[in-house]
Amino acid sequence: MKKLFSTLANIWKIDELRVRILYTLLILLVYRIGSFIVLPGVNPSSLNTQTKEGLLGLLNMFAGGSFSRASIFALGVMPYISASIVVQLLGIAVPFFQKMQKEGESGRKKINQITRYLTIAITAMQAVGYVKSQVTPDARLISEPWFTISCVFVLTAGTMFVMWMGEKITDKGIGNGISLIIMTGIIAQLPSGLFSELISRQSGQGGLIAFIIEIVALFAVVMFTVLIIQGTRKVPVQYAKKIVGSKQYGGVRQYIPLKLNAAGVMPIIFAQAIMFIPSTIGQFFPGAQSPLLASFSDYTSIAYNLTFAILIILFTFFYTAITINPNQMADDMKKNGGFVPGVKPGKTTADYIDAIISHITFPGAIALAIIAILPSIAIILGINSQFAHFFGGTSLLILVAVVLDTLQQVESHLLMRHYDGLMKTGRIKGRNPVNTVSSGNAI
Repeated sequence: MKKLFSTLANIWKIDELRVRILYTLLILLVYRIGSFIVLPGVNPSSLNTQTKEGLLGLLNMFAGGSFSRASIFALGVMPYISASIVVQLLGIAVPFFQKMQKEGESGRKKINQITRYLTIAITAMQAVGYVKSQVTPDARLISEPWFTISCVFVLTAGTMFVMWMGEKITDKGIGNGISLIIMTGIIAQLPSGLFSELISRQSGQGGLIAFIIEIVALFAVVMFTVLIIQGTRKVPVQYAKKIVGSKQYGGVRQYIPLKLNAAGVMPIIFAQAIMFIPSTIGQFFPGAQSPLLASFSDYTSIAYNLTFAILIILFTFFYTAITINPNQMADDMKKNGGFVPGVKPGKTTADYIDAIISHITFPGAIALAIIAILPSIAIILGINSQFAHFFGGTSLLILVAVVLDTLQQVESHLLMRHYDGLMKTGRIKGRNPVNTVSSGNAI
């Protein structure tokens, strides 16, 4: 405990780190205040603020409850994430975007600009759908079409402002701004979820002991998620020794850190998008309902979870294949005079790296699928749905990944100024770092 307080005091002593943390907290406070400001022309008392399920529940969680409150930040950063995914996929399939990706800093600025324009277009389309579906006629205080027009402008401006705040956190704060904003929205739902679960247990469904067991189980799931996110396979790379004049260059051993879960949270997002199709069909075409379609619309059914897990495994392999390029890694090593000990440079090295990626991706995909279906299992076991979301899925992966990334940046600031890190014997990447080379575009 003394060590912890000493480390926190060291964080406060570093002027730059202190300013960055305070700046980040200030921006997040502005975001939370804005999430309670209702759209102009909307009567808050007439809104349906009940807990939403499915895709709407996921969007509401990411937006920190702004979605159900008809806030000016109701759409959050999801349009920006959608635009980023579209641009990333275009960078794989379209030569024009591939060329921009290879142009360095200038290409990155062009891609960012295209992403912003696409974000505006996606936000405007989603804003129209949001107003039509989520704001009931009795909650509207302004006549049409001015109500829809004004809401579309405000929602689009709100999303762009949230995106701007995220970029400011990344530039002047600590951590990844967009990720921190999403994490803030998710954490905002945790107190109400915990309270509702506690009240439910105390009312006779297992009592306080059952609630404590749930907390212990949640802690174990979080630790398991940390292991999956932090797990890496280090491939040794030896660089040839060069002597220029009286100086020696190279001759050192570095490592390529191949992550156990290189695809991150993207497979779950893609799989969820597909699993929402049956329920969407049921909403728009009630006559098309069938027992099979109903089973795929019930996220606690065996058919739903089995299909969901299989899709996650498939998307994990697919996304890993398109984000990590063993041939490019082998070529980069060869150009820089590096080689894997015992493996010939060139195609043999590429095949060796590809084989390792295939071997570690399978257990990573299985673990990711288990984490994804844990909330459904928690609901089946009788845990409140609002609290069960934190037992796995997208929300838990985002929370753990963002916290680890932010701690790593804080750790780096401490180590650069010769202070002890956050954890003397921890596994936060940043303490006693090993020389590594980039493993490509892994997420």
